[in-house]
Amino acid sequence: MATAEQIKSLIRNHFNDQSEQFFTTALQVAAHEAKNGHSSLAHEIRGLVDKAKSRNGRIIPFKPDLSNLILLTEPKEHLSTLVLSETMKRRIERILREFKHKTKLEQHGLSHRRKILLAGPPGTGKTLTASVLAGELKLPLYTILMDKLVTKFMGETSAKLRQIFDFIQDQRGVFLFDEFDAIGGERSRDNDVGEMRRVLNSFLQFIEKDTSDSLIVAATNNPHILDQALFRRFDDILHYHQPERDEIEQLIENRLGSFRPKTLQFKSILDAAFSLSHAEVTQACDDAIKETIMINKNAITSKLLKQMLNERQSAYKGTTRE
Repeated sequence: MATAEQIKSLIRNHFNDQSEQFFTTALQVAAHEAKNGHSSLAHEIRGLVDKAKSRNGRIIPFKPDLSNLILLTEPKEHLSTLVLSETMKRRIERILREFKHKTKLEQHGLSHRRKILLAGPPGTGKTLTASVLAGELKLPLYTILMDKLVTKFMGETSAKLRQIFDFIQDQRGVFLFDEFDAIGGERSRDNDVGEMRRVLNSFLQFIEKDTSDSLIVAATNNPHILDQALFRRFDDILHYHQPERDEIEQLIENRLGSFRPKTLQFKSILDAAFSLSHAEVTQACDDAIKETIMINKNAITSKLLKQMLNERQSAYKGTTRE
């Protein structure tokens, strides 16, 4: 049960009309109960707090020293936004389904997937997946700004990590650690420094002890440099790849929308798009649409779309294909 200090704090906050402090203490009680194996009680307390905050229209604010570390957004994306293989979609659907049925799973002594690692090349849909998870679950998305998190001062990065995980415990949401390899690199790497090893050890401890009701998502472009101890800390690991030809076709169809012509030379277009990422194909479509709008046309042409795809290819190969 709650400690004597927590009970006194709840009473004091209630009579002093300090609602935010009351909510924070209640969530601490929930965390305490979860650590003692009382997961159903912990979930019930969190539910009561969420309901009260929703009724009062109040949200626990960022602490002053976290305001420049976390970017808050309210995504509206849905699963249909993602263009991935059927296998990947099923795995993402499973994460969502388990989250929505977490109470039922807890009643059988099981926990839902809520610590997820997304790995793969840039532009293949990792960040979009985090937005979709938040949008489908109707939760805020908190993106951890890694360039602000990692500092040169000894102990400061670990201290900031502790504050972030305290906030994760207090505020329900989807938390995205993008460019995760900035702190998750292999501890035995020759160019590593002692401070970053300490940061990684801190993260391993925080994520293992975390009992919050939030969804934690880490994304990396370089899974091969991650410390092996990280992988067993995550409930699921999703590997992203460059889009296949059928995925490229669906991306183009979705993005062109009303600017799609009656016929498209898809074979040559797909050849031009080969090896580009989801984001690059999307950007090429946007470039073609903008050109079409500026010349007062209603539909793009196959030639124009291939030109834009070739320009994307030229950024890597130094030449433009005809």
